[in-house]
This record gives sequence, structure tokens and C-alpha cells, in this order.
Amino acid sequence: MIPGTSNRPAAAIAAQLAARGETLAVAESSAGGLINAALVAVPGASAWYLGGAIIYTPKGRGALLGLSKEDLVNVRSATEAFALILARRAREKLGATWGLGETGASGPTGNRYGDAPGHACIAVAGPVQAAITVETGSAEREANMWIFASRALLLLEQCIRGQTPNSRST
Repeated sequence: MIPGTSNRPAAAIAAQLAARGETLAVAESSAGGLINAALVAVPGASAWYLGGAIIYTPKGRGALLGLSKEDLVNVRSATEAFALILARRAREKLGATWGLGETGASGPTGNRYGDAPGHACIAVAGPVQAAITVETGSAEREANMWIFASRALLLLEQCIRGQTPNSRST
């Protein structure tokens, strides 16, 4: 999903979820709301999209997802494990069939954990569970955000179709 391109992945996700009577909740970070925006842009989203949040700070994690320091012992942000926690918690909080989580470093600099800009981890929790790491090699913040959103939708679509992608991705 890049500006000026089709929203095909979100439309395909919508069709699958609606046909099966399944639902989705999203917790994203470095994509900055682009994942949620792509999903709610599909007509009829209220039938399958339960809600989503941009989880950008520890305060947001606590207030919106109820995640405490104790929930995150030995797990740092911007990892596949953390993305999976976000996906599971969004799913749990909203009672959704599927949860989608995303975390990373959009740019123009890396994050405080040492990840380079263009690093994101994306996870799906539900009947199929998967997590991937995306490395764009770019410091272009907005471009990275669009790539992260695109890859998140692609991973979700694959999982809904019952496919499990490789753990690492570029």
C-alpha cells in the first residue's frame, strides 16, 4: 500500500473476514495509523473491523492495552516477540478473531535499542500465528511507514488464507 496504489490487500482481508464472520483488532506503532486507515477505508469495515490503536509510548501501552512492565519482562520493543504481544493484547481486549501488531523504527534515525531506521516487526495472532521482521535499509520515515503498513496487511492476508510465511522478511 503506497500512495496512489490500490488497497487490494485490505479489500482481500475484508472479503475473507466478512465471508467467515471473523473480526480484527490492530495495535500499531511505527506505521503511525496507516494500517488502521487502510482497513477502515474498505466499505463495510464495521462488519469485521473492531478497532485499533497507535501504541507509540509506554504510557499508551498501559492506557490503551493495559500492558505493564511486568507483562514485558525480558521483551523489548521493536521485536517480533513484542509485536506478538501487541497482536495478542489487541485481539484479547476487543474480543477479535484476529489481532495484528506492528512495532519498529520509521526513521530518520534508529531507535534507542539499536535498530536502524526502516526496521519493523509485525505479528498476527489468531487461528494462524506468525511474525516477521522487515528491514528496508532506508531512513525515509514516510516511505518506511507505508512499507510497514503494506507488509502488515500482506502478512495478515497470508495468515487469514492459512499460509505461514517465513519468520524473517525484507
